Amino acid sequence: MALMGARDMSTIDTPPPNRLPVSTTVTAYDERIIRDAIRREMKRGGQVFFLHNRVKTIEMVHKKLKELVPEARVLVGHGQMEKHDLENVMHAFVNHEADVLLATTIIETGIDIPNANTILIDRADRFGLADLYQLRGRVGRAGEKAYAILLLPREMITQGDARKRIHAIKQYTALGSGFKIAMRDLEIRGAGNLLGTKQSGHIAQIGFDLYCQLLRQSIDRLKGKKDPTLQETTFKADFIVPTETQWVSSRHKTQDDKTQEQSSSKSTIINQQSSIGNQSSAPLPAFIPTSYLSDAKLRIHAYRELAEANTPKSITALEKNWIDRHGRLPEPVKSLLTIARIKAEAASNKISSVEISGQRLMLQRNGSPILMDGSRYPRLMKSKPEEKLSEALDLLRNF
Repeated sequence: MALMGARDMSTIDTPPPNRLPVSTTVTAYDERIIRDAIRREMKRGGQVFFLHNRVKTIEMVHKKLKELVPEARVLVGHGQMEKHDLENVMHAFVNHEADVLLATTIIETGIDIPNANTILIDRADRFGLADLYQLRGRVGRAGEKAYAILLLPREMITQGDARKRIHAIKQYTALGSGFKIAMRDLEIRGAGNLLGTKQSGHIAQIGFDLYCQLLRQSIDRLKGKKDPTLQETTFKADFIVPTETQWVSSRHKTQDDKTQEQSSSKSTIINQQSSIGNQSSAPLPAFIPTSYLSDAKLRIHAYRELAEANTPKSITALEKNWIDRHGRLPEPVKSLLTIARIKAEAASNKISSVEISGQRLMLQRNGSPILMDGSRYPRLMKSKPEEKLSEALDLLRNF
C-alpha cells in the first residue's frame, strides 16, 4: 500500500548492538558439507539447527546425522510431539545437553538460543523468502559469526522461482536487509490482493502497471482529487518479451536455433528466407533490466512512475528524469517507453486495445475493431520489431 501511495512507510536500518551479518551459502545437498559444518560449530563450542520440515521422514534424517557425526548429540523436535516431550527437548538444547537440534519449522519464530550459530536448511526450495529470512535469523544472535547453509537438490540449483528466492536470500545478507527481501518477494510472487489474504489477485490478471494506475485513481478520488477518467488501454505484441527471465530464456533458444541452422546443409535461398522470417519474428525486450537498476526497490518505483505517466508529455519528462538519475537508457527501457507512448496515444483517441500480430495493427474501441476500408486491420510495413513499434506509434499519432 505504501508503494502505491495509500500509506506512508518508514524502515529501521540500524541493527542491534554486536550483531554480525549471517554468512549464507547455497549448495547442492552434500553429506560432506553437513558433516563439516556440524563439526566446525562443535569445535568452537557452539550448537547447530538442522531443519527438516517433514515429520514422516525426520527419524530417517536423525539416523543419517548420527552416522555422519557419531560424536554429536542430536535431539529431535517437531510439532506432533507431546507438549511435555517437546518442552524437555527444548530445555535440554538450551542447556547445551545436545549439539544438534533436528527440527521442523517450529523453530522459525520465538527461538532465541545465543549459542546456536549454524543452521542447515534441508530442501530450502520448499520455503518462501519470508520463511528463509526468519529461519536465518535464528542464528547469530549473540555477536558470534553465524552460518546459514541452504541445501537444495542438484536439479533445483538453476530452476524457476525457487532459484530466484534462494538467490535473493543469498544476495541480501547485510543487516537490515529484510525490506529488500520483501521487495524482491513482491517482484517474484506479485502483490496479490491488496486488502485480502490471498497471494494472487487482480494484479496477476491485469498487470502491475494497470493495477497501480487503477489504484492511484481510486486513492485520488477518495482524497477528493479530480478524476481525469482517462481511457484505459491494453497493449499486446507477439514479439515483445516483458521480463528479464523470459528474455534470457529466449536468447538461449535463439542461440540454439542458430547453431542448428549453421550445422544443417540448406540451400542459400532457403537460408535467406529463414533469415528474413527470423528477423521479422525476433523477440524484443521491454523491461527495466537489473543491469540498469540493480536495487529491487528502485525498479518497482520506476515501474510505478511509468504506470502513472499516462500522457506523452509526462512520459517524455519521466524519460529525461531516468536519464538524469540513472544514466543512458538501455534498449529494453527504450522499448518499454515506446510501448507506454503507444498506450498514451491510443488512450487519447479512446482506443481500448492495441495489439500487433505479424504485420497487423489491431485496434479496438468500445469492444469493436477499427478497420481500414471496412474490412481489414491497418498493416505495418516494417519488419524489425523496434521499427514496428515506431511505425505503430506514428500511425496512432496521426490517427
